[in-house]
Amino acid sequence: MTDKDKSILRDLAKRYLDICNKPEQQERRNRWRLHNSFKGDRPLIYIRAFAWHEMPESVCQCEDSLARSYENFFKSHLFWDTFNDDSIFEPWITVNAVYKGAGWGIGAKVISPNVSGGACKFDYPIKELDDIKKMQTPRHEIDEERTAENVQRVYDILGDIITINVDRGPAHRMWSADISTDLGHLRGIENFMLDMSDNPEWLHKLVSFMSEAILNMHDQAEIAGDWGLCNHQNQAMPYAEELEDPAPNHNGVKRSQLWGYMAAQEFALVSPAMHYEFLLQYQIPILSKFGLTAYGCCEDLTHKIDILRKIPNLRRIAVSPFADVAKCAEQIGRDYIMSYRPSPADMVGYGFDEDRIKRILKRDLSASRHCHVDITLKDVETVQRDPNRIRNWVKLARQVIDEVYG
Repeated sequence: MTDKDKSILRDLAKRYLDICNKPEQQERRNRWRLHNSFKGDRPLIYIRAFAWHEMPESVCQCEDSLARSYENFFKSHLFWDTFNDDSIFEPWITVNAVYKGAGWGIGAKVISPNVSGGACKFDYPIKELDDIKKMQTPRHEIDEERTAENVQRVYDILGDIITINVDRGPAHRMWSADISTDLGHLRGIENFMLDMSDNPEWLHKLVSFMSEAILNMHDQAEIAGDWGLCNHQNQAMPYAEELEDPAPNHNGVKRSQLWGYMAAQEFALVSPAMHYEFLLQYQIPILSKFGLTAYGCCEDLTHKIDILRKIPNLRRIAVSPFADVAKCAEQIGRDYIMSYRPSPADMVGYGFDEDRIKRILKRDLSASRHCHVDITLKDVETVQRDPNRIRNWVKLARQVIDEVYG
């Protein structure tokens, strides 16, 4: 790593730490803590994506690949801070552990055209039913030597400026632990949907194996003391009165002290009954170990709220752009937090029609006025290179919140 790389990172780290230490960060923590514990009185706004790649500021100057990853982190958060949403920036950076023994032993080959950002297809490795015999059972094992080397590299550059957090949580979390994502990659969505009718016992065997393997890996990590307070997962800000706050290098915690998260995007077209039979009943044993859980990403859960009630510690439910917001709000009521996710295309993707944006937000927030709601803007692929579009959207969203909530 060159001296220039180090100088760039050190300057950015100081600027990032300045925004982390702003008084409003603690105010946001307090608001999210109350909100996620059903005590908030107004929707909070979380900007999860903002077409960062379209912004001139996203161009990295560092030459070293590790330096570029942290340069990108700092620059994107400095830009993000200008939106004035309710996102929280934590005063640390994270180095992820290096793992041994993760994965299923077989992987999908990605077939993609020579077009940057174009579509791709997976060549699924489980083509025949007997191919599941090729799968390995993943285990929780950290490559301590390589992890220590990575940590030391970052510490030598930034350790005197900002806290270096080491994430030792298990390799299979979020998408690699919800079963649904890996099932889609390994077998293919069209194939496992046919298996539900053609090979149901085989599919149960496969999903049961994956569920037990993930649960065992999580158990191994807990026994090893590798779950930490940096491992909350809920696709929002993970503050709640019932759980400990996120913190760096605070390991040895139990999953009951953390948020857990799963989704089922690959099951979007599957009926509620089959969703439960072939997925949710296998997700629940993993989710039930966590203190609180969140469910859903981009899939439409309008007709699946009832089966989600089987998750004993469920706290947050995603209402995606494809869902019927009014019907979801009616079912969710005040039993769960409603994570409302308006369409990024309608909001900021193509043009910036203030009347359209306000009309949609007012319609949906009015329909969910009786719920505990927050708003997540995510999956923003383009803002047509307009650096002010997200900032202006946040202002509009706050105006609508004022109109609906007074």
